[in-house]
Amino acid sequence: MEEAEAISAGQPSSSRSAAVATAVALAGWLVPGLGHLLLWRWGRALVYFLSVGTLSLVGVALHGKLFSPMGGDAFDWLGFLADAGAGVLYFLARVYADGSADVSRAAGDYGTRFFATAGVLNLLFALDAREIARRRKN
Repeated sequence: MEEAEAISAGQPSSSRSAAVATAVALAGWLVPGLGHLLLWRWGRALVYFLSVGTLSLVGVALHGKLFSPMGGDAFDWLGFLADAGAGVLYFLARVYADGSADVSRAAGDYGTRFFATAGVLNLLFALDAREIARRRKN
């Protein structure tokens, strides 16, 4: 009975809804926009996929540095977390791109920032999908 009242009030009802919300967030992290696509938010899914994808492609095209989890200090670790936030795009970039910054030009530094921005945005989008799935946000 309490579960039905919670659903009618628009509140998360059970551990099942929390598990679904977590699965939606993981899907949204893995493939940008997929979490919103699973929630039938087609417009947001397309915009999020295109924005994260474009930022990632520009970052790789500018020969930005892709951080690895075996970094030497805390800033390398934070760079890895930001880059890995791009989900599957990070892993594809690690396979197909050189991964080291082009220090002969400022473009390499810009590429590093573009890719990190894509990762952080994707993490925010995945959290947004989680909040929508938990009915805390429209």
